[in-house]
Amino acid sequence: MANIKSAKKRIKVTEIKTARNKAIKSKVKTSIKKVEAAVAEKNTEAAKAALVNAISDINKAASKGIYHKNNAARKVSHLTKAVNSIA
Repeated sequence: MANIKSAKKRIKVTEIKTARNKAIKSKVKTSIKKVEAAVAEKNTEAAKAALVNAISDINKAASKGIYHKNNAARKVSHLTKAVNSIA
């Protein structure tokens, strides 16, 4: 354990940020899985609705610096392509 006050603060801040990042990444992964499940069932309506939510979640994560903007764009592109393939 750290002895210096600033080091203790850094540990606390890092734990808080790590928890926040994990929660947001988990939310993004869940929304991606919902889109992929709808595509697997070939349910166009559900896939399009899930895609809108997934894109929103991915873009929010990218704007907060959790995902790089190119990584986010790649995820959005991948999902959009999958939804368009069943439409």
